[in-house]
Amino acid sequence: MTEFAERATKVSISGIREVFEAAGEDAINLGLGQPDFPTPEHARQAAVDAIQSGQADAYTSNKGTLALREAIAGRYSEDQNLDVDPEDVIATAGGSEALHLAMQAHVDPGDEVVYPDPGFVAYENLTHIAGGEPVPVPLRDDLTMDPGAVEDAITEDTAAFVVNSPANPTGAVQSKADMMEFARIADEHDVLCISDEVYEHIVFDGEHHTPLAFAESDNVAVVSACSKTYSMTGWRLGWVTSATPRIERMLRVHQYIQACASAPAQYAAEAALSGPQDVVDDMVAQFEERRDVVLDGLEDMGLEVPTPSGAFYAMPKVPDGWVDEVLARDVVVVPGEAFGSHGEGYARISYATDVETLKEALAAMREATEAVQ
Repeated sequence: MTEFAERATKVSISGIREVFEAAGEDAINLGLGQPDFPTPEHARQAAVDAIQSGQADAYTSNKGTLALREAIAGRYSEDQNLDVDPEDVIATAGGSEALHLAMQAHVDPGDEVVYPDPGFVAYENLTHIAGGEPVPVPLRDDLTMDPGAVEDAITEDTAAFVVNSPANPTGAVQSKADMMEFARIADEHDVLCISDEVYEHIVFDGEHHTPLAFAESDNVAVVSACSKTYSMTGWRLGWVTSATPRIERMLRVHQYIQACASAPAQYAAEAALSGPQDVVDDMVAQFEERRDVVLDGLEDMGLEVPTPSGAFYAMPKVPDGWVDEVLARDVVVVPGEAFGSHGEGYARISYATDVETLKEALAAMREATEAVQ
């Protein structure tokens, strides 16, 4: 049998998927990061109209339709007062492809990539796929990433560092001061800051800030998507924006692995981004209510849990054996070590489901807590 490429041997199966697939059909799934709200009707209808009119039958521009890229730029202008050129945007197959493009275009074999640990499972593995060397950085006690720790981890071999706010798996939101520091680090060390902002609109406490607003160089690439904000995970529509030279390099990779994002999804995303945003506000309000239910329940069990300020995850510290006891009661949570070695002793709980289901799951967690104490 032909040997596998080394990059393939270094890539691990997602711990999130392993737990999900091992669970029973009737289990309460608090493992996947998928909103339980419907995609906004006007976004769905835009895709239907594009299909029925034949607009969605053909390839779009490699970067995506101009109307979609203008809608993306419009959101940055309205939400963050940022001037983004639609020509400096590539529509991608979800935020996952956008991260892949950023890595492939900037990381050579042997280059180091600094990233949060615990952090989203893709960072380490996409670094391996690019031939790079992952450099995990442990988080602060409040589960935010310390700019000082990032700067200390940078060497002459560092090609990029990843910032994720609001964060998966922690729900942490980086402060404005932190984001300003990350921008400074990118400027002063001449390394790329890859800012994963897929959860940018799901913030309960404080505000979302992007290092793109503070960098004086072109060393920031922002990744985002419609997946979480508009409950469009299945549509697979994301984007990356950066300085023109970086976008042009990422486009070269994109044209061969994807050609263009799905045309129907592009029309749906354009409608979601440019249409009424009250659906987002309503969803975020419900997520905040669910967060508070989960926090109250976990704290009442005596578990220590930093308050998540965004996204829809809580990451409590848990006793040994807790995750297994919870799984034995048909509730799916993800062990913290699935997100990196520094996640050991934690568990990720997704509260992207209704309050009654969360209360049922919390009752099972209480039983599990009592069983291991």
